[in-house]
Amino acid sequence: MYIVIIGLGKVGQLLTQYLSHEGYDVVVIDQNNQKVEDVVNQYDVLGLCGNGANNDLLLEAGVEKADAVICVTASDELNILAGLICKKHGAKYTIARVRNPDYSRQSQFLRESLGFSMIVNPELEAANEICRMIMFSSAMKVDTFAKGKIELIELRIDEGIKLNQLRLSELSSVTKSSVLICAVRRGEEVIIPNGDFVLKNKDHIYVTGSHKDLSHFCLDVGFMSKKIKNVIIIGGSKIAYYLSRQLSLLGIQTKIIESDHQRCKDLAKKLSYCVIVEGNGSDEEILLEEGIKKSDAIVCLTGFDEENVILALLAKKLGVKKSIAKVNRVHIHPIIDELNLDNIIDPKSFVASQIIGYLRAKANNDDSTSVQTLYKIVNDQVEALEFIVNEKTKNLHVPLMNIQMKDHLLIAGILRNNKMIIPNGHDTLEIHDRIIIVSSDVSLKNLNDIFKGVSYE
Repeated sequence: MYIVIIGLGKVGQLLTQYLSHEGYDVVVIDQNNQKVEDVVNQYDVLGLCGNGANNDLLLEAGVEKADAVICVTASDELNILAGLICKKHGAKYTIARVRNPDYSRQSQFLRESLGFSMIVNPELEAANEICRMIMFSSAMKVDTFAKGKIELIELRIDEGIKLNQLRLSELSSVTKSSVLICAVRRGEEVIIPNGDFVLKNKDHIYVTGSHKDLSHFCLDVGFMSKKIKNVIIIGGSKIAYYLSRQLSLLGIQTKIIESDHQRCKDLAKKLSYCVIVEGNGSDEEILLEEGIKKSDAIVCLTGFDEENVILALLAKKLGVKKSIAKVNRVHIHPIIDELNLDNIIDPKSFVASQIIGYLRAKANNDDSTSVQTLYKIVNDQVEALEFIVNEKTKNLHVPLMNIQMKDHLLIAGILRNNKMIIPNGHDTLEIHDRIIIVSSDVSLKNLNDIFKGVSYE
């Protein structure tokens, strides 16, 4: 595929990294010459410097022959305009990042009437993820498949958790829940485990199952399960706006602390059901005055990674059970791991995963066996993907124990007739099944990519 990326902010750079590594032909455009130069030197891509909505520049980039144009500049208006110009010139698929809530509500119009293939909103996706974390209070991360019927959660094994020194084949001795531990991160090492693998303290485990089974599993092995009733959000960003709306629908009391006077007024008009406090959310006295010790959870959404991390740690010190910090810079993630934080959120990774999944499906001509859902997990070192089994799928009706599958992957779950199945060697693949695959080594575009010795056109 020939892909043009307009905008080299955090999302644009991450997409460039992913797409260039997957072998796509990529051209990047940004007004900042240094950003273009850095990306071109780091990845196998072409770069142009200039306005992403400039017609001549877009023609120079070859948008008329582009399979996809991805517009992810800091301006919604520029993204929409550039996408429209590219569509007019014949670009096959146009994707635009639209963050303003006023525009975001018109995403259906942008797709259906203006011809955009995909509208993405990092802040809304981040709010969705935080909301899932709050609803599943024991999990560090929650991803959903099969329209929410299957979940994949990240947990950290700490002192007092019954999984420490447990062999996976003995999991049934501590829980009767139907779940599968499909990936483990131990320090910098990533493992797709088998039954002989022994879990250890500080391991990060990735577990699939239905919401009910995962909830029972967390209770059985000793993870926190306190229901969250009230939340303090520090920083009145777009994420805070989207999140507070979602939490209010769940009956969760929400308070936003924001230092900017005008932003407080705007939020108060739009969020009548939410308490808005004008003040410095990094001031411990203000946090104590606003009842942080009685809060079930705190979400730190300032514009500074370090401040978010420090505030989350302070909240834990003051007794808050659930602390969530927004962190944009990947290189500080290992440090955060050592600090034992509950949750970190990285908005750009959600949107990048959505776009990658979409492009893989389009590269596979939207075949129904192509990727339906894709998440990057384990610090982006592993992918969790959803596929649908159809008549083109190889090895139908064959017990899994008799199928040769590629290394470094496993089938983490099967949804059949709305029932979640944790697969064993006797299970089979049947038409209409939704299959969850976890892979650490290959970029899967089609369900048949998981089998050894299978080729297809």
